[in-house]
Amino acid sequence: MNSWHYCKHMSWATLLLGITLAGCSAVPEKHIHTSILIDAPVDRVWRILIDNQTYPEWNPYHVSVVGDMTLGSRLDVLIHKPNGETVEITPRVMRLKPLEELTWGGGIKGIFHGEHVFQLTAETESSTRLLHTELFSGFAIPFASLDAIEAGYEMMNRALKEYAERND
Repeated sequence: MNSWHYCKHMSWATLLLGITLAGCSAVPEKHIHTSILIDAPVDRVWRILIDNQTYPEWNPYHVSVVGDMTLGSRLDVLIHKPNGETVEITPRVMRLKPLEELTWGGGIKGIFHGEHVFQLTAETESSTRLLHTELFSGFAIPFASLDAIEAGYEMMNRALKEYAERND
């Protein structure tokens, strides 16, 4: 399944409208922005983020991420939202900058597209700032089930902090 899972009911008329509006600057967007300070060095936090095999051990939101964490690779992601909804997506790794950024996402620009970003910044030698964001864009945004995502990112951020701080 791909990013279209967020759209519950999409008709062909809605799809054609989206294609028409794709070039329009009035295409809706939804920004999600979360951040947390982790008392662990950036290299430890990075190793945890790219070791998707350990996600089931610590990550209550992205409960399973299967695939190679390499640029261009397709991932199979199982999400458990705080509202009880379960979602499966198949994004691609879009950006991978060791110790700095992991971005995955996909969809169709203008209709429904998302970029999920994990950015790491070393605050000190022993602490890391995680900026965990997503930009959804496209005409289908008003019809998408995006309401519990920010709470899910906050939940994941806290779990990553706890896991990184106790696993040195």
